Amino acid sequence: MKLLTLILVAWAFIGSAYGQTTVNGVPAAPGSLVFEDNFDKLDFSVWQHEKTMSGGGNWEFQVYDNSRTNSFTKDSILYIKPTLTEDRYGAGFVTTGTLDLNGGSPADECTNPSFYGCQRGGGNTINPAMAARIRTVNSFSFKYGRVEVRAKMPTGDWLWPAIWLLPRYNAYGTWPASGEIDLVESRGNVRLMQNGENIGTERAGQTLHWGPYWPYNGYGNTAWAKNTVPGYNTDFHRYQLEWTPDYLKFSIDDVETGRVTPGAGGFWELGTSSGAFPSTIENPWRFATKMAPFDEEFYLIINLAVGGTNGFFPDDAVNEGGAPKPWANPSSNALGDFWNGRAGWYPTWQAAGEDAAIQVDYVRVWAL
Repeated sequence: MKLLTLILVAWAFIGSAYGQTTVNGVPAAPGSLVFEDNFDKLDFSVWQHEKTMSGGGNWEFQVYDNSRTNSFTKDSILYIKPTLTEDRYGAGFVTTGTLDLNGGSPADECTNPSFYGCQRGGGNTINPAMAARIRTVNSFSFKYGRVEVRAKMPTGDWLWPAIWLLPRYNAYGTWPASGEIDLVESRGNVRLMQNGENIGTERAGQTLHWGPYWPYNGYGNTAWAKNTVPGYNTDFHRYQLEWTPDYLKFSIDDVETGRVTPGAGGFWELGTSSGAFPSTIENPWRFATKMAPFDEEFYLIINLAVGGTNGFFPDDAVNEGGAPKPWANPSSNALGDFWNGRAGWYPTWQAAGEDAAIQVDYVRVWAL
């Protein structure tokens, strides 16, 4: 039987020497397993659900909520599954209703008010899909270590699964100054083609985001992708990160996909030399180590998003064998266009059944 193991402060005192990893601010013993969740149950003391319609800053099309319809465990597997908002609130609600995510208890509070994230309606289209985003922001954060997540990506048009990390304290400022680590992202379209390549279920991306402030972001220097046939939606794969005081390395199934080893000038030097941002603006990491912003503690996130207008689903991509993309990224009515095109994409969710969910077998983190 698989068990949930969350090892925090106690691990710091195992062994005679501390390593490079910290867990919730406390040094951890080298090689120790500092976090493990095998999803025998959905442990709410470990994972906090986000409640918001903010769209992750990308104007995505889902409502994140805490519901066992969208997030649950079965046979020691975590499922995060998409549904229609009108399945819960009734026909016509997306275009005529009002949705208020402000609750009366601490667990029911709206977690992100940005981009009208807590209340929408009044004649404006409400996010037409529902899903979940869970995080360890209140229970577990760490700096440096090895991460492995065994997961299966979802099947279904315009689904956007992600397993990633964000900084606990934003020590260098708001995004992307304090960094973002994307362990894996994918797309649920089975044959989403761009420039002759499948960027759908056959592709998994792993990325670092970093920059002094928006819109400056050096992710183009630290973005890697790997394709596999028949696709990451057909079986479980192991997504891996090795994060040290000298480099970050991504792998899938023990095969390295990319790494970055900053020089003495750190990510600032990498960004300015590549033209990602100008050297004339102030360096937010000037008093930190060469690994900044990746020298602070980060926490874990697992989510399933839907659509969005930031370009993750390119307008020039062709959805072979399926309905065309129903919205354009510059559209001021992308939510409405997506909803009006549901006859094209919703059957792909229905046909996939529970395979429309991102499925996670385990999450493990070891200290260095």
